[in-house]
Amino acid sequence: MTAVPVVIGVRSPNPVIAAGTAPASRGLVDTHGRVHRDLRISLTDRCSLRCTYCMPEQGNEWLARTSILSTDEIVEVAQVAASLGIRTFRLTGGEPLLRADIVDVVRRVAAIEGEDGPVEVAMTTNGITLAKHLPALIDAGLTRLNISIDTVDRQRFADLTRRDRIDDVFEGIAAAAASELRPLKLNTVAMRGVNDDELPELVAFAMEVGAQLRFIEQMPLDAGHTWDRDSMVTREEILEKLGARWTLEPVPGRGGAPAEKWRIDGGPHEVGVIASVTAPFCGACDRLRLTADGQLRNCLFSNAEYDLIGVLRGDGASESDRRASGIADMLRSCVHGKLPGHAINDPSFLQPARGMNAIGG
Repeated sequence: MTAVPVVIGVRSPNPVIAAGTAPASRGLVDTHGRVHRDLRISLTDRCSLRCTYCMPEQGNEWLARTSILSTDEIVEVAQVAASLGIRTFRLTGGEPLLRADIVDVVRRVAAIEGEDGPVEVAMTTNGITLAKHLPALIDAGLTRLNISIDTVDRQRFADLTRRDRIDDVFEGIAAAAASELRPLKLNTVAMRGVNDDELPELVAFAMEVGAQLRFIEQMPLDAGHTWDRDSMVTREEILEKLGARWTLEPVPGRGGAPAEKWRIDGGPHEVGVIASVTAPFCGACDRLRLTADGQLRNCLFSNAEYDLIGVLRGDGASESDRRASGIADMLRSCVHGKLPGHAINDPSFLQPARGMNAIGG
């Protein structure tokens, strides 16, 4: 099968870019020697919040429900990915807990066996309905959890998310903190003039609940394309603000993890920074993404996608062996086409047409 990357915004039955099938190999290794072990699976583009840096409050164009991958299709892709060396599946959105069958998705993906044993199933959530779902998710096999929280101030949360739901997020964090899921991570997008005055307070909050705070540089992934480099809070600024309160010691052994970590005052608490813009970590990237509507992406900032829908639902899709072979070919081609870096700092960089909620975190 010939895999076809499709330029976002020009997706059609006759793609404008064609690529030859990538050479078959054991595992998913790109042309730069990076071994891919992590697949982020978006379950929906819908969200229960309307964060100002992510999407407008109204007028969003949601994916058609018929285009969203079914649980059977997700599991089928995950099984093939695991056979090719993917070890961790992170379920994202939008907000993954909006998916009615979320527990079933977790249970069925967690049951997949890779070469090294059962795969890991992680999730990134805004936490709003987490307290209600968490016991069933853990019972289904969820192993790790990231919760997004950009402020601990009630009014600021309402202004930023356009929803007065901070108590629900606190309840979700408390439930996660009381569970056995570790490490528990809290994700914060650092924004100038929005929450950059409370970065130490956010770290203190995370320490109180036994979580690791991870600051994320704001990236050009907003649906309105209003991202401005000059207004972005950088890695160095984040570290400077935290360093005024604590002694930070770098933690070695980052590997392919997106976050650099620092030990706070000698430990045991740590804080992380994901500096995709000012300190890219592309050289160690081991991640692929699958959008809710079945498009493979080899980079968060890519302007090309590899269409799995044709494999899963096209002619001959009833033959499971053929589908598995087609999925494997598409995964290999997606990895084969991966560039050495995202080129955010290149003048020719074009922001992806999809917003973060449609790509998947």
